[in-house]
Amino acid sequence: MDLAPWLPVQTERLMPRIIVGAAIIANGRVLACERAQPPEMAGKWEFPGGKVDPGETEVQALVRECQEELGVDVAVGERVGDDIAMLNGTAILRVYVATLLDGAQPLPLEHSDLRWLGAGELDSVPWLPADAPIVHALEPLLPS
Repeated sequence: MDLAPWLPVQTERLMPRIIVGAAIIANGRVLACERAQPPEMAGKWEFPGGKVDPGETEVQALVRECQEELGVDVAVGERVGDDIAMLNGTAILRVYVATLLDGAQPLPLEHSDLRWLGAGELDSVPWLPADAPIVHALEPLLPS
């Protein structure tokens, strides 16, 4: 008996998962966050952010992630750099410029450390491979 007509068929196109990051800029410096986990990423630096949940826009996800990770509200601006393929193409990182609202000060709620880096300090931390291209795209936005 031929079972082919009864087997399920994948009909929807698999889209990469969107991950958003915030390049929070204040006083001519950008916020860098040191990963605490997982162990293979601990000690590397990134921009805060995370996965876009179903039904959520990229901006909504970024606002939520900054509240969860840093305890701050942000205003999200323009995109920085290009899409960055991650996890063997199953995810895409998109980074946006963001600014702090209401004089808020970020707290390392999910990170080991936070640092404000000026243009000449961007290479002073070991960035995660996905974030590194964005670092270079930020240079024109920071005073030298």
